[in-house]
Amino acid sequence: MKIEEVIKATVPMSLPKKIILNIMYTQNVIGENFNEIVKAHDLSPEQYNVLRILRGQKGKPANMCVIQERMIAKTSNTTRLVDKLLLKELVTREVCPDNRRKMEVAITQKGLDLLKELDPVIDSHEEKFTKNLTVEEQETLNTLLEKYRNA
Repeated sequence: MKIEEVIKATVPMSLPKKIILNIMYTQNVIGENFNEIVKAHDLSPEQYNVLRILRGQKGKPANMCVIQERMIAKTSNTTRLVDKLLLKELVTREVCPDNRRKMEVAITQKGLDLLKELDPVIDSHEEKFTKNLTVEEQETLNTLLEKYRNA
């Protein structure tokens, strides 16, 4: 369905406006679907993102700056997210031995187990939104989005 039909536009729109609206609308559709998945596991998308970042550390802890710079949503309050994950026993937090002003965060086995449980569900979510595209179209879309974002 065209974006004009989705939003029931009554006046013509410029191509740049259609692009922006399409990207924003698509992000909302994908985000709502993703939110349902993680909410069923008592996580927010941002908490899930922190867990994925920590799993990517392969057993090494990460300080708050590393987590923040790798976050998809840069406006997230990383300290608050980590506090909530601590309460759920999905991460640990300790003072850095080399710099007592830094906190190091690591994923727990419980956190790893939760991600392992979520992996196939998230994979299915990602497949759902790419199934109508060929591999070549997916590569082109990815290239175009990166080009668009880096303007």
